[in-house]
Amino acid sequence: MDFSKMKVSQIRSFLEEKGAELDEGLSAALSLDPRAGVRKLYQRLCRERALAQQERVRLGNMMLYERDAMEKGFRFVAGVDEAGRGPLAGPVVAAAAILPEGSFFPGLNDSKKLSPAKREYLYKEITAQAVSWSVGIASVAEIDALNILQASLRAMQRAVTGLHKNPDYVLVDAVRIPGIGTPQLPIVKGDGKSVSIAAASIIAKVTRDRMMDELDLKYPGYGFAGHKGYGTPQHLEALRVHGICPLHRKTFTRNFSVSQAQGRLW
Repeated sequence: MDFSKMKVSQIRSFLEEKGAELDEGLSAALSLDPRAGVRKLYQRLCRERALAQQERVRLGNMMLYERDAMEKGFRFVAGVDEAGRGPLAGPVVAAAAILPEGSFFPGLNDSKKLSPAKREYLYKEITAQAVSWSVGIASVAEIDALNILQASLRAMQRAVTGLHKNPDYVLVDAVRIPGIGTPQLPIVKGDGKSVSIAAASIIAKVTRDRMMDELDLKYPGYGFAGHKGYGTPQHLEALRVHGICPLHRKTFTRNFSVSQAQGRLW
């Protein structure tokens, strides 16, 4: 490849196609090119390489729990997490995911730290490549009957038992799941420490967000597609105006009394 015979625009297109994967000879040719535009492209390439290396290190650190489990002889390690414990309305959704050994998902992280677009992208990548993944849901009625913690644990149990490949080890965000009969390790803030739990958190979050988008059509006027059931000012105002609907958790909303006179929720 002789960059000296190529226009800057052609070199840019070539690098966009190749990404940061360029051998040392071609990298050296870029660095020595007399054209300022080419040198800027080389500098950008160097930055992209540095960021890619940082990402490999970060994700490598997030695989410590998975590697430790596999070194102990476990083969199918599932990560489990939930979404929707805090909202005033809607179900709680849990997910379980078994990732292929050596998988690499750039940008993978706790779902709360990602943009909706990034979550959607990673959801597609994870569900396409996972050895197995599953979702478990606990309804609003179950949340009211059991309490939110027990309903979340039930959703997690359903997610694990729904996997078509039985895990032999389970990594869970912060809690211990009852009744699954599989060795498990609760990890505080695990969605930021384990790639498997992070993957599960993304699946759970995207699944629940999509559900709330659909439920927004069934119960218009509350703005569920926007706030996803959380207690935002918009949601609280909708409660003041419309009262609760079947999607609201009565055990959460019973502490809110509507005052038409003062126009706010206590």
